[in-house]
Amino acid sequence: MTSLSERLEAARAKSDVIPEKLAAKPPVAAQSVIAEPTPDPEDVSSADSRLAEGLYAVKARAVETLFDRIGVRINDSTLTEDQLRRFVRDELSRIVDEEPLSLTSEERRRLIQDIEDDALGLGPLQRLLADHDVTEIMVNGYDRIYVERFGKLSLSGMRFNSEEHLRRVIDRIVGRVGRRVDESSPLVDARLMDGSRVNAIIPPLAVNGSSLTIRKFSDTPYEVADLVNFGTMTKGIAELLYACVQARLNILVSGGTGTGKTTLLNVLSSFIPADERIVTIEDAVELRLQQDHVVSLESRPPNIEGKGEINIRELVRNALRMRPDRIVVGEVRGGESLDMLQAMNTGHDGSISTLHANSPRDAIARLETLVLMAGMDLPARAIREQASSAVDLIIQLSRLRDGSRRITAVTEVLGMENDTVVLQDAFVFDHAAGVDVHGRFRGTQISTGIRPRFTDKFEEMGINFNFDSLAMQGG
Repeated sequence: MTSLSERLEAARAKSDVIPEKLAAKPPVAAQSVIAEPTPDPEDVSSADSRLAEGLYAVKARAVETLFDRIGVRINDSTLTEDQLRRFVRDELSRIVDEEPLSLTSEERRRLIQDIEDDALGLGPLQRLLADHDVTEIMVNGYDRIYVERFGKLSLSGMRFNSEEHLRRVIDRIVGRVGRRVDESSPLVDARLMDGSRVNAIIPPLAVNGSSLTIRKFSDTPYEVADLVNFGTMTKGIAELLYACVQARLNILVSGGTGTGKTTLLNVLSSFIPADERIVTIEDAVELRLQQDHVVSLESRPPNIEGKGEINIRELVRNALRMRPDRIVVGEVRGGESLDMLQAMNTGHDGSISTLHANSPRDAIARLETLVLMAGMDLPARAIREQASSAVDLIIQLSRLRDGSRRITAVTEVLGMENDTVVLQDAFVFDHAAGVDVHGRFRGTQISTGIRPRFTDKFEEMGINFNFDSLAMQGG
């Protein structure tokens, strides 16, 4: 496995060539929604209008004719994906040739591709999913598809033919992963084959028509060098977190939605030595660890009869029987938090997980609430004692006003004092540094001047790390 110094050296080499599109993304609240340019109707000739209407009519007729001709063969399990596509493409060529509308070769090719996407793919979403600049797709009804590019929201200009067309695509997405969405179960979380996360919600819960949100999965997962370049953390903080993982500290990554918790979790998991057995547990598989000895577990929703559900809590319990050296839980959001704390307290050191919270103090409070969801009638003090003895370190992530994702606190959990969990910040983000001419925050993580107790464990385990030097540098 590549050493941390080699990975961080890559950060220096890459820092001069990071494309502008990877710069800090503005927060959702501050993002401008920009409609992609559309031609002024007065500038569009009547001939062009007739051509557009003609193409739309041809497309509608061709789709109907295609399904009339091929019928159930579109679901023929004996055909491979390539065979099915060739079959559909050949049939579409004949159908389009029968149309009286005169088309250029490019218009004909584009028309056949669009119909093929409708029949076999995800319709207008297909091209957006293939666009590497698009990071998120938001469908607000069949005729309004928004995308996020470089932190900006824009109306894409793409649309579905109808609400029924949108519903067919939603059914196709969730059906591929064995899930369903209907009036009895009108919302669903799923993922595409490439790992992209999908949320769909349909009427009657979605009042103005079905809604679909796709958070695309990066082709190449971010590495520690990328996070250093983005300013998420300094090189010194990266070295500190590397030492914490090597020292088998139990780590909780805390942050709000879209702050980069999963990305940081993936980076922290990459610090685990290659000779250790790692069990990862997620609702939808997103972590991509490069080590060889990794077992990935994924929860399963109930089937149409409401049976067969396997939740995160059951997977955490099962993982304890799999002789793991490390347990990595994508996110604790329910009763599994109790099992996770018990695992951390019973010899499974070095476990890592994330949860939604806006500060380290909030993370402890939320953990307490989640433990109560396990259905155990435990007193609050007992839960806090479990949390304070299990968790060694909380890393707080925030999405700042300029859209950048930064580590805003590296906080040690010291234990209990009376009925309170004692926390001590080792590093905090320097908001006082202000912003540059582009409105981006200049600050980095700075030392509070207090040496964390967990650094004693570095010495016990023979980990060479000079905390005093890092503190003097500020972070």
